[in-house]
Amino acid sequence: MSEGVADRTPHDDGFSMPAEWSRHHATLMAWPTRTRATLWGALFEDAQRDFATVANAIAAFEPVVMVVDPEQAGQARSLLGEDIELLPAPIDDSWMRDSGPIFVTNDAGEVALVHFGFNGWGERYGPYDRDAQVPAVIADHLGVRRYVAPMILEGGAIAVDGEGTLLTTETCLLNPNRNPGLSREDNEHLLHDYLGAEAVVWLPGGWMASRDTDGHVDGIAAFVALGEVILHAPADPGDPDHERGEENRRTIEDAVDARGRSIRVHPIDPGATLELTHLNLYLTNGGGAIVPLAGVPEDEAALAQLAAAMPERELVGVDGHVLHEGGGGPHCITQQVPSGRPL
Repeated sequence: MSEGVADRTPHDDGFSMPAEWSRHHATLMAWPTRTRATLWGALFEDAQRDFATVANAIAAFEPVVMVVDPEQAGQARSLLGEDIELLPAPIDDSWMRDSGPIFVTNDAGEVALVHFGFNGWGERYGPYDRDAQVPAVIADHLGVRRYVAPMILEGGAIAVDGEGTLLTTETCLLNPNRNPGLSREDNEHLLHDYLGAEAVVWLPGGWMASRDTDGHVDGIAAFVALGEVILHAPADPGDPDHERGEENRRTIEDAVDARGRSIRVHPIDPGATLELTHLNLYLTNGGGAIVPLAGVPEDEAALAQLAAAMPERELVGVDGHVLHEGGGGPHCITQQVPSGRPL
């Protein structure tokens, strides 16, 4: 594998993380592995089917590269569209948003990636040593510069607007199971140097039902445009997420972004306490949005609210049950590669 850059930061070289709605070169995913078959249990075959469903839905909008354990390439090929590229590589698990690279771009249209540390979501699941090397595999495959960051960070723990504003949660980034000894200010400094974050908005916490991530932000909030955020905000005082949703809403509305703008919150409330969150969605090229559905009437309310917040997007619903049981949704299993010239 190519040697990563450890003595300079992306900020040193004029790089920062673009917004998810910026043009993508491709979407990265990873195929469910037999290593984790015991965790999926009886849902393992269903997980492969649903990963394929998400990949094929995205492929209608943009190219998809699927990292797959070499021994499972045949199974993946049988379920995936022919236009989806397979990248054989040894992996432990299939949550590309968290174990994969995070990409950065500069004003010259060049693309590089950042290799953050990965420790199995605070040492919850092992082994993870092969997943921790996935960014290096991707860097070699795409031929891009790899910056090595001195911190553990999962991509699902952050959301950015592409102009220097970053959303995250205190419950995840400040948890000592990731970076013991790093203060809030230390985290902000590293997020600035490696992702270009100039303003960090710290939400009190993520989704109350978050089982594995200590409250990733991508279960409850996402930037959908400059100065606009969708937020999981149940109106029912009896909902477990009502109070936290209100705290998160106030935090965002009291903040200003990196350009000094107020941030508009689009509250998303399906009207009932559901087993999954509709906000773990993924924005594609061509105005697509891949949205997890619970298969209940309340899906319609959530979709209507999302459509109002993103009127130019085509909402593509996918069954979210199995992904939720595995610990996430469409956003958790994807990672965007921005368009540009590989550096």
